[in-house]
Amino acid sequence: LAVLTEPRGVMRPGNYFNNTTNNDVEEEPKVLRDTVQMEVGPSHRDQIKRSEYRKFLKIRTIVFGILALVFLIVGLPLAICFKEAAGRAVWAIGLMLLVLSAVCALIFLIYLPIFMRVMATRSDTAAYHPRTAEALKDSPYPRQMDVASPSLSNQPSSRPLTATNPNYNPALDPLLQSRPLAYLNAPSIPLEFAENNGELSLFASEVSPSIANSVSTESSEVSSGQNGTPSPSTSNMVAIESNPSENTLVLRSNEITPPPGGVGDGSSGNPPGLGGGSGVGGVSAGSSSGGGDGGSRAGGNDRHNNTPPAQHPFIFEPPARNSHGTEGRAINLKANHFEITVTADDLEHYDVAISPEKCPRRVNREIIETMVKSSHYVNYFRDQKPVFDGRRNMYTRQPLPIGNETLELEVTLPGEGRDRVFKVAIRHLSKVSFQSLRDALSGKSKRIPADALISLDVIMRHLPSMSYTPVGRSFFQTPEHGYDNPLGGGREVWFGFHQSVRPSQWKMMLNIDVSATAFYKSQSVIDFMCEVLDLTDKNDQRRPLTDSQRVKFTKEIKGLKVEITHCGSMRRKYRVCNVTRRSAQSQSFPLQLDSGATVESTVAKYFQDRYNIALNYPNLPCLQVGQEQKHTYLPLEVCNMVAGQRCIKKLTDMQTSTMIKATARSAPDREKEINNLVRRANFSGDPHLKMFGITVFPRMVDIQGRVIPAPKIQYGGRTKAQASPQLGVWDMRGKQFFSGIEIKTWAIACFAPKRIVREDALQQFIIQLQKISNDAGMPIQSPPSFCKYATGQDQVEPMFRFLKNQHVGLQLIVVVLPGKTPVYAEVKRVGDIMFGLATQCVQSKNVNKTSPQTLSNLCLKINVKLGGINSILVPGVRPTVFREPVIFFGADVTHPPAGDKTKPSIAAVVASMDAHPSRYSATVRVQSHRQEIIQDLYPMVRSLLLQFYQSTRFKPARIIYYRDGVSEGQFSNIHSQTFGSLVQVLNHELRAIREACVRLELEYQPGITFVVVQKRHHTRLFCADKKDQMGRSGNIPAGTTVDHVITHPTEFDFYLCSHAGIQGTSRPSHYHVLWDDNNFSADDLQNLTYQLCHTYVRCTRSVSIPAPAYYAHLVAFRARYHLVEKEIDSGEGSQKSGNSDERTPTAMMRAVTVHPETLRVMYFA
Repeated sequence: LAVLTEPRGVMRPGNYFNNTTNNDVEEEPKVLRDTVQMEVGPSHRDQIKRSEYRKFLKIRTIVFGILALVFLIVGLPLAICFKEAAGRAVWAIGLMLLVLSAVCALIFLIYLPIFMRVMATRSDTAAYHPRTAEALKDSPYPRQMDVASPSLSNQPSSRPLTATNPNYNPALDPLLQSRPLAYLNAPSIPLEFAENNGELSLFASEVSPSIANSVSTESSEVSSGQNGTPSPSTSNMVAIESNPSENTLVLRSNEITPPPGGVGDGSSGNPPGLGGGSGVGGVSAGSSSGGGDGGSRAGGNDRHNNTPPAQHPFIFEPPARNSHGTEGRAINLKANHFEITVTADDLEHYDVAISPEKCPRRVNREIIETMVKSSHYVNYFRDQKPVFDGRRNMYTRQPLPIGNETLELEVTLPGEGRDRVFKVAIRHLSKVSFQSLRDALSGKSKRIPADALISLDVIMRHLPSMSYTPVGRSFFQTPEHGYDNPLGGGREVWFGFHQSVRPSQWKMMLNIDVSATAFYKSQSVIDFMCEVLDLTDKNDQRRPLTDSQRVKFTKEIKGLKVEITHCGSMRRKYRVCNVTRRSAQSQSFPLQLDSGATVESTVAKYFQDRYNIALNYPNLPCLQVGQEQKHTYLPLEVCNMVAGQRCIKKLTDMQTSTMIKATARSAPDREKEINNLVRRANFSGDPHLKMFGITVFPRMVDIQGRVIPAPKIQYGGRTKAQASPQLGVWDMRGKQFFSGIEIKTWAIACFAPKRIVREDALQQFIIQLQKISNDAGMPIQSPPSFCKYATGQDQVEPMFRFLKNQHVGLQLIVVVLPGKTPVYAEVKRVGDIMFGLATQCVQSKNVNKTSPQTLSNLCLKINVKLGGINSILVPGVRPTVFREPVIFFGADVTHPPAGDKTKPSIAAVVASMDAHPSRYSATVRVQSHRQEIIQDLYPMVRSLLLQFYQSTRFKPARIIYYRDGVSEGQFSNIHSQTFGSLVQVLNHELRAIREACVRLELEYQPGITFVVVQKRHHTRLFCADKKDQMGRSGNIPAGTTVDHVITHPTEFDFYLCSHAGIQGTSRPSHYHVLWDDNNFSADDLQNLTYQLCHTYVRCTRSVSIPAPAYYAHLVAFRARYHLVEKEIDSGEGSQKSGNSDERTPTAMMRAVTVHPETLRVMYFA
């Protein structure tokens, strides 16, 4: 009977946990058979009303009713008519049929009332949502997860959101009304859209007094229930903090929430409200009283006031830290954070306007410094030492004697030709309180004051900005004479230090780290040109440049500053806008004579006549400087590169390799260098710090961290062997893939010439690859059915088309490349996009000299590209989150190289497709240039959720979302709780995820945990005890975790170094939880994150970030190759093929749309 009444006959746990070819996984706990749907309504039975259940009941009810009728009709005549001895056998059959008829009738009677009740209360009928059901008839969105939905493709939905469809109005969308809308923005709070100056903004309706009383105090532990009875707060929703002074409603996850109540239909044309059940009072757009039943409006009545409801813009805030981690062995650490003590209580903030505007920060600082030191203005500043950020913000310890008036002053700076006069207007803005900052750090206040953080940062950066070359948050000093650390191409490495102020637990911290970046060398433009073009001797450059040389030189020097050398001591600076096609002796321009006549003159003749300079290189081109329309030309030989210009263009592979070698330092060496930087900084002698009462403790802060134990790795084959990672590494020898793919038909295409890869070397490579793959459990049954040499990227498409048509069932194409070549991008474009063929590229050097390690790494990638599973986490020791269906998302946004202002940004999202998790599916979008947020996240998440359901037959009960690609500069604003940056990262993407869930099924509301992963930061951890150091680099061990002292004072974040450092100093990843419906403890989330770092398929090592975030980066990187245009080498230099239509958004989206066959596997591995 339990089997017959199982509510999810087609959705059994075996489909989710054993949906691979290997059926020997440990059986999961029986609790997994429970429903996946989250309980958000009055009862469990109401929550499992979905299409599968209704179909199940309908089919069983009809079948058993028909069987009872058939058995009765057939069995009754047999039992009555055949009573003689000769007919006893038939008579017995008749009786048996009558018994079966009675059993079927009984089951039919059991199913019938259940079926009738479910059909009467189905969630998408008018009885449950009266106004929504009408609109759903014409909605293009499915009401439940329909496996046959056409939107499983990688294309955007037919009805996209406002980002892609300006005519879409959320206020008119019935699917966004009532409870789904509350889930999208703030669980348990009905919201409504308000239109402001043509733009839609989100507002909350007035909060009822009952709920306001129970949730307005953040520190409360219980919420008042009905009749004053305390009711424990739940943890999977939000708390509301009303701030009347700012007119905002702040939403925090994991704090105080009412227990889930029912959904009321409301009245008087208002949207349905949420009842509080027997807990706290509900929320109503009008006024309401205590908690009511789910069947009625919160409080039961819907009284309206004449005054409009108060409106508050919603601000989503990260959850407060609920615990500190305790698991793992203790380890003593040091961090490159230095304690800051501030004794001053407040300071004065002034706005400074300098005209003319748009001067460089260096010039602005020089103006303010001259103004403060001027004897004319001593009455204003006296003994004050103001600090200035180089733009508009100035801070002083004591107020200036100007009151609320605007002080206007003149400042004169000596110029190259004549003095420059600037006007400075100073106006008092506000008083900045450091006491409020101390209150926030000590836990008395949860909101860190942004103005205090910014002012402290300006004070700490003031003196270094005057003494060094600032780049972002780093400072660099001009290399001393004799310094030589070239990168090639006219570039060199400059070393400096990074400095930033960060709030931490109980103290402000100064983060200091060594820093390095590429600068252009200060040299003559002739020497710069020779380095860029790889010319050995500049004295040989008497002949003109070729077109390809000129194009390459123009790309490198355009936008850089040069200074002239032919005017004596006056070294005027210009910015290069172009390089002329003609040489100096043939480039002409209109010259106005003293008589007023205009004649044509060449550049070489002008310099000979005007400056008496005979050019040594008259056949070389000229630099066009200043504004392009003014035609100002300078010969190369009279120009030098201006010192201190940072290289923002992408480094070549060779330059990157050289820079890594130059900057790599072992952890002990880096620690020693940081301490030397602090010693040389001499913070105790900084007069500005003394003026503001700031002290920096010159020793690294001591921390006690923990080393989390590593998970065990499960392999397959006959032995079902397990691997135990040691120090972030494990060995696969003697083990086989958990699910290996048998390769029957494959091909090899060698794009390296025969002189580089001989045929015998290719044959030996094939033999060794077959041997290693067979040992790994991925048998290659036969030699390749196709093995040919080819040359050039133009042969890729016809060759792949031939293989696709002639070799039916072709599984893999191995492509041998001679090195870094455009053929790689073409192979991936044709294989991934056009034909859906799995490709694996191999460098020629690895074919000529095979090694077991290289071939094993190839097999790791090939197996997953064909749909196999390399290894999984041992099920018995996985975190508790795996006890019910969970989906892991990874998201990343990659941007074009700095200096490129045309190429788009690429957003990629991947999601797990099984319970291990081992298989992932990907989706990618092209979006606006340098757009940080993922604009089309809703259709991307929706597509992946449908694929998960199609793969497992389960809806995920939890969503774990790892977001990479958020820079520290952007994310640092989140620490100050500014509304704009919070909306960018959290509000947009969290709402998009929730909208994807609601549009798949009206009541599908899984718990979401939103975690930002950061690698681009400057926090480093060092072992306090040498015994704990690992390897030659002396790094911290893999699994080292820190969640106190240097972390955020109130929010949920931690540092985790999940990989073993091989070269240089290990950089721990920083994880910041921006939203957590699932109420993870610190230990649970840290263990889960660390275990996911062991599931990366490309190697048998734990990696630095969780596998889903890593895969998202790979997908975006692969899409960048899909967008690469073919280059045609011609006499005019490198040209792009195609026309301008190929750069339209539609064309670019088409260029990254992956073939359906490719989407089924992890093509990006």
